[in-house]
Amino acid sequence: MPFNPRWGPNDTIIVPIYVMEGDTLPSGWLQYVFVTAPMSREARKRYNKWTRLRNAVYVTYPYARKAGLIINDINFKMESMNPGQRKKYLLSREKELKNEFTGPLTKLSVYQGRVLMKLINRQTGNNCYELVKEYRGGLSARFWQTVAFFFGSSLRQPYDAAVEDREIELIVQEVERMYR
Repeated sequence: MPFNPRWGPNDTIIVPIYVMEGDTLPSGWLQYVFVTAPMSREARKRYNKWTRLRNAVYVTYPYARKAGLIINDINFKMESMNPGQRKKYLLSREKELKNEFTGPLTKLSVYQGRVLMKLINRQTGNNCYELVKEYRGGLSARFWQTVAFFFGSSLRQPYDAAVEDREIELIVQEVERMYR
């Protein structure tokens, strides 16, 4: 090939390519870039609040999930029982559940307990007050509602995945992706 003064020895540069819809585009890798800036006080508060909620959901969600399965199983089995059989069945299941869950659930903080009640409501469709009233009676439900009140909570708290509890729902969806 004769020497052409219009082109130099470095005019042809070989680069990796990417073909997209018939177009050939040069491609390459960029170095990692870390962009950091100090958080504002409000952003730090928001981040800490989110982290606390996320940790509480991660701790309590397995219990809420199991509670939902157990409650649905109990309801299904009690449909065909007479009142005497129901009471006996509930007492036997209560003993099993106390042995299994008393230790881990007493180690939860008050905040984690509130999150657990929301998640149980999400899993079963009933708030904790209704569940206690159905299985243990109205007097027991009122007693536990009073105890919850003194800890700044309520057994009747609703679960609103669209507005009030949107953050909890997002975290639960994140956790459920791990269970798949």
